[in-house]
Amino acid sequence: MAGIEPEEQLKELGSTLSSIEQVLDLDTMRRDIAELREQSADPDLWSDQERAQGVTRRLSYLESELNRVEGLRQRLEDAATLYEMAREMDDADTRTEADEELAALHKAVQQLEVRTLMSGEYDAREALVTINAQAGGVDAADWAEQLRRMYLRWAERHGYPTEVYDTSYAEEAGIKSTTFAVKAPYAYGTLRGEHGTHRLIRISPFDNQGRRQTSFAGLDVVPVVEQSDHVEIDESELRIDVYRSSGPGGQGVNTTDSAVRITHIPSGIVVSCQNERSQLQNKATAMNVLQAKLLERKRKEEAEKLSELRGEGTTSWGTQIRNYVLHPFKIVKDLRTGVEVGNTSAVLDGDIDEFIEAEIRWLRQQESA
Repeated sequence: MAGIEPEEQLKELGSTLSSIEQVLDLDTMRRDIAELREQSADPDLWSDQERAQGVTRRLSYLESELNRVEGLRQRLEDAATLYEMAREMDDADTRTEADEELAALHKAVQQLEVRTLMSGEYDAREALVTINAQAGGVDAADWAEQLRRMYLRWAERHGYPTEVYDTSYAEEAGIKSTTFAVKAPYAYGTLRGEHGTHRLIRISPFDNQGRRQTSFAGLDVVPVVEQSDHVEIDESELRIDVYRSSGPGGQGVNTTDSAVRITHIPSGIVVSCQNERSQLQNKATAMNVLQAKLLERKRKEEAEKLSELRGEGTTSWGTQIRNYVLHPFKIVKDLRTGVEVGNTSAVLDGDIDEFIEAEIRWLRQQESA
């Protein structure tokens, strides 16, 4: 917005924020917060651990969102005051401070605006993320483990609770697969654009001749199922295997055969859970993961049928989506949005918001086209 007076920029940002406030419906948000606070004060709430955790997570999220919007409104007012002070005192340092805050406000309002684009049927859900090593041998297994760390660090940066349900370790290094939950409202809407194949190019630390290696890992993101969802599962179509949990290098996680693997024979979907000591708890969690994957499969089939009825071609954006190049130069580039970041270390440490925000805008354009 170069060439536009700061006061005019602040006015435009204020107008954008007002539109965001209308979409988010702050009055309803405040009522929901009051109701959730009342529920959380009920001493009987924790008799149902799962419900209690859901209430507290939802309350924490809404309070954070409300504080974020109200904080931005206050910062806009403070920035206007700062510019006024700089002008009255003819103070260059105050003017510089105001310019820096204006740039930060542009970024903060844009980030908040992305949240209003998540209006899909399941966007408000928590997310289940599965990562699988693909082509590339031991490098692919190592790459899958790096991706797991990247997403867990991203969640940690935002204060989103996560729970790893299952990890299958590779023999030499890295992991074959992993499944974990991101337990925050709108986690699915935020992460669904990450679904697809992620490609790594680097000098392989596992190659004695130091050659460049290309490896691939696949990411699958599905919404967590809720009680209102109806997913018909015939028990006779399931194969349930029980086995002993194991960690890297064969180290035992526990000493009982409590890990559970469920195969849904008609679809070929396989899920497993080994993070609980109880076989019953692992089975219940694995069933929830299976329901989520079947729900997403059903949703995609319905979307494809609808596209066919409309005479549209199906849009397959869940293939190769991003390149992570560590040699001969360093860059991470998204193949759909064109976003490029040169600081590969920061990206692999979970700094992926720029990619995610661009994806959300891109997906919205694709779906409304």
